Amino acid sequence: MPITPDTSLPQPGPAAAQHSARLIEAIHREIADQGGWISFARYMELALYAPGLGYYTAGAHKFGEAGDFITAPELSPLFGRTLARQVAQIMEESAPHILELGAGSGKLAVDMLGELERLGRLPDSYCILEVSADLRARQQALIGQCLPHLLGRVHWLDALPEQVKGAVVANEVLDALPVHLVRWQDSALSEIGVALDESGFVRVERAIADAQLLQAAQQIKVPDNYVSEICLAARGLVTSLACRLTQGTLLFIDYGFGAREFYHPQRLNGTLMCHYRHRAHDDAFFLPGLQDITAHVNFTDIAETGIDAGLELSGYTSQAFFLINNGIADLMVETSPEDLRAYLPLSAQLQKLTSPAEMGELFKVIALSKNRANPLSGFARGDFSRLL
Repeated sequence: MPITPDTSLPQPGPAAAQHSARLIEAIHREIADQGGWISFARYMELALYAPGLGYYTAGAHKFGEAGDFITAPELSPLFGRTLARQVAQIMEESAPHILELGAGSGKLAVDMLGELERLGRLPDSYCILEVSADLRARQQALIGQCLPHLLGRVHWLDALPEQVKGAVVANEVLDALPVHLVRWQDSALSEIGVALDESGFVRVERAIADAQLLQAAQQIKVPDNYVSEICLAARGLVTSLACRLTQGTLLFIDYGFGAREFYHPQRLNGTLMCHYRHRAHDDAFFLPGLQDITAHVNFTDIAETGIDAGLELSGYTSQAFFLINNGIADLMVETSPEDLRAYLPLSAQLQKLTSPAEMGELFKVIALSKNRANPLSGFARGDFSRLL
């Protein structure tokens, strides 16, 4: 099943094109080594995380105006400052430690630490699990520049620690985990993978060989001739965190839906999306290594996986409700409306973070806890648990 290239997308410069060509060659070798076919999950893993070549492991700018997309921390300091208030409550009821997964540019860490310092509730340690050496260096540089006196509290990890206590924060992490593509057709199931022909990468279907994937696909009820994603990697991450968490809360913030909406009959082709220079499209084979590849999060799967692993669902709501519940409007009061140069940009940022037409409704927040009982402030109003 070949994909027709989108010729309207911007073309890269010579150096970037050569970088993508090197990754394409590496994926070609992988396909050849595996007998001519790899799962889409493996292709996505290589495209995003191949050492030194993948989108997240190479050196191109990814976040902000100069990158391919803008995340909430890049959009406004209000996001990290408000999130810090929820994290402070979690630490108070568990332990004064924060673990951030995939810290991007480091902007969220800067904003959270700055706000926690203002509140007098700094953590004893702020650990960052980052697989990209390039992003780790950028995070270290930004934190060192903005909060040099707090740099000693920040530690970078190569793998999950054996024990986790306190608050775990993952903003737009789950959507970047590799997904399997499955087709439901004529009461049969097949996995869509990646092979090669004379034009390059092509999608080729095979019977599902992975027992875990097959079991997951058999439990999903969708119309005939339906294609969608199953993220076994997200299940693995949540289970690993649950096994390590002794007391505290996992906070996942991402775009996605509950299972009923995720596998809605009208969503026949799934949720896979690519981002390149602030343009969204669906060609996952376009310039591997230079574009982001994502899929929406099935939050029902995240909740059920956490509960099965011994966690408790502490809340599920929209980003808008979560930020409002944690006092984002109170932070706006600190800036006088008469100071138009400062107030107007913050007001516009607040609108983007909370408006249903922007990030407010598409992005959700889910909290999974262990050995803590008090209600979390971020879920005081706007409970979306019925949608899971």
